[in-house]
Amino acid sequence: MYLSLIAPLLLLTSPALSNPTRGKDEDCDITVKPNQSIQSAINSAKPGSKIVVQAGTYYEQLTITTSDIHLVGRGAVLYPPKTGYKPNFCTGLSKSFEPPRGNGADTDAGICIHGTGFEFAQYKRELDHRKINITGNYIEGVKVTGFEIHDFNGEAIALIGGKDVSIKHNKFVDNEMYGFLTVGSYNTLAADNVVTSSELDFIAMCMDDVSGAVFRKNDISNYYIALCTQTNGGLVKENTVKNCCFGPFVDPGIVGAKVLGNSISTRNPGCLPEQGAGIAVLGARDTLVEWNYVEKFQFNNTGLGLLVVDDPATGAKAQGNTFKENVLKQNDLDIYAEGAAAANVFDNNKCEQSLPAGLCVK
Repeated sequence: MYLSLIAPLLLLTSPALSNPTRGKDEDCDITVKPNQSIQSAINSAKPGSKIVVQAGTYYEQLTITTSDIHLVGRGAVLYPPKTGYKPNFCTGLSKSFEPPRGNGADTDAGICIHGTGFEFAQYKRELDHRKINITGNYIEGVKVTGFEIHDFNGEAIALIGGKDVSIKHNKFVDNEMYGFLTVGSYNTLAADNVVTSSELDFIAMCMDDVSGAVFRKNDISNYYIALCTQTNGGLVKENTVKNCCFGPFVDPGIVGAKVLGNSISTRNPGCLPEQGAGIAVLGARDTLVEWNYVEKFQFNNTGLGLLVVDDPATGAKAQGNTFKENVLKQNDLDIYAEGAAAANVFDNNKCEQSLPAGLCVK
């Protein structure tokens, strides 16, 4: 739905690689050095293996299908292959922007982590990425830490059909459609990552999981949408968001999400006119939005600190949501809940003005 939301914005040779070596210390199973292949190490790894990738620049597109692998970067920087992308299961999970900025074609991820036997539904532009149609065997216990991933046309990391997968302490730079996207997974943890772009890319982080997804303590800047929540009960906690158009965005029909203790600051000047909100709850139910700090969403008196509305496209109602103990300041309008205020609870939110009036405590 986000691509349709921002549609007008869219107008705006690899060296031979040697094989990795087995580690000589007890701290790792496999060590990868510059000019060696990370993918070869992944292919040879057994469940429980740790792969340590030493400092250097690697031009690879990685796929992980083995459970319980720990992929550790120690100064490793990943870029797309110089010879071009090779199709894998994550190819076409999302599509590029439409012309003139993009070509609407299938995209690819820097690291593709997926289970087996899963099948996708057909891509629909209004859904932004493909959905799981048939489930299969889940990949479990994978950890990716310490990588810097640049310039992929899809996702820095995509996870499909995972259980208990952890993505921590990474840096994602200028990955066009998503920094991190998880689809059809359980208990995904993405924490302490830095996600940024130089030209207002699409979505920094998105959870489209079955249950148990947690996005915590990530630092996000210069994306149109910082944190999309498409998981019932998903937790978005203690993240820092700067210079985005939307911070946490809870999707229509989502039930029981929690948006807690996030700091969201400053509407990006590249946002579409009359768009932008620190926190958006669009046609979601039973969301808890608490202890957040939102400031400086300003643009021609249309910048919003908190947006709570029914979804005009699907008719989903924003109801049963609780907004309490939030601080909103220096926004054009701190809270907009016209037509939805009566169906939700607003308690002790420190702000100056709201529509309808009376939702702020000064």
